[in-house]
Amino acid sequence: MAEERGAIKSGSSGYGSIEGSGEGAPPPITVIEHHHNLHGWRAIKYKFREPLAEFLGTFILVGFGVGSIAQTVLSEGKNGNWLTIALSFGFGLALAISVSGHVSGGHFNPAVTITFAVFRKFSWLKVPTYILAQTAGAFVAAGAVYTNYAQALDHFDGGHRNTTGPTATAGIFATYPVGFINSPGAFFSEALGTFFLVLVILATNDERNVPTAKFSAPITIGLTLTTIALAGGWETGFSLNPARDFGPRLFTFFAGYGIKVFSLDQFYFWVPLVAPIFGGLSAGFVYDSLIYTGSKSPLNRA
Repeated sequence: MAEERGAIKSGSSGYGSIEGSGEGAPPPITVIEHHHNLHGWRAIKYKFREPLAEFLGTFILVGFGVGSIAQTVLSEGKNGNWLTIALSFGFGLALAISVSGHVSGGHFNPAVTITFAVFRKFSWLKVPTYILAQTAGAFVAAGAVYTNYAQALDHFDGGHRNTTGPTATAGIFATYPVGFINSPGAFFSEALGTFFLVLVILATNDERNVPTAKFSAPITIGLTLTTIALAGGWETGFSLNPARDFGPRLFTFFAGYGIKVFSLDQFYFWVPLVAPIFGGLSAGFVYDSLIYTGSKSPLNRA
């Protein structure tokens, strides 16, 4: 049947499209996709639909989040504050899941992708392309925000792109820790924040929660990110996402901020790359040890 009529799909594994298999869960919606005789961009779009969805979703998340930081910093707090930044990232994540989560599973974060590969049988073959797409989406989003606020940046810093000082703007795009925190403290903060985020993602993806979580997952996960920002994001800027930090950081390097975006604070850039993955894997271990009973987890296999 699949060979005659096209691929039959019920959605990708992930919190953007939750597949029900538990007792009482509604049957998955079957979508028949006809992909015979596709040519040109349509064929490319079909073949790479999942990484393209990850690219677009991460672009939305980072575009709204980083845009809110730019508005806050460049208006010197007149048109934004910590609350608006937290809400923008949260709603940005919810909107990203709503736009493209049904195609790729809506990871938008290498820490989520790796956690799902370890604990939910997500294909390891897809992990590199997902991470590349996520990082590219964040890079392009940073470029879009930079272009949108180019005149405001020039007005704020006089055309000098600084990483430190009263007219520093590098922190609009990538995350930097407060001055008093050391690398171990920042690592723990990033790991802890990601732990809470991925814990909620795993809960919304739990088959037993499908009847209630299917439509509320985007807003639930988005509000989780907002809550993390409000409760513990101040010390490190709550990256919680290697792609969200590295993509914009790489953009600032090319945009004229220089090598300091990597070397500042004793080469801090490695912390938001590694700590979220550690936090995500810890969340997977804890949730599956205490709550999850499905067979996808390696902790529940005989």
